[in-house]
Amino acid sequence: MKTEHHYYVYILASKRNGTLYVGITKSLLRRTLEHKLKEFSDSFTVKYNTRRLVYYESYRYIEDAIKREKQLKKWNREWKIKIIEKENLCWRDLFFDME
Repeated sequence: MKTEHHYYVYILASKRNGTLYVGITKSLLRRTLEHKLKEFSDSFTVKYNTRRLVYYESYRYIEDAIKREKQLKKWNREWKIKIIEKENLCWRDLFFDME
């Protein structure tokens, strides 16, 4: 049986066309803030300064979110850039749009 909640698959960037990071979380606001505040000093996001939330998708079921995260992680860079720019052409930090 699938567990129903809200889950997010997201992409962070260091800058426009910079380093990309794909992640999954139950709380997009909290997790993005953790990245911005460099909560985990040994992490990829701290090392490569990927703190700008440039893309995200929401899912009702964790299983679907995990499947999508794995899919995006396998994608090449060009495909990731295309989905980012389809929704966020200017690579704005979407964190500031969240409530």
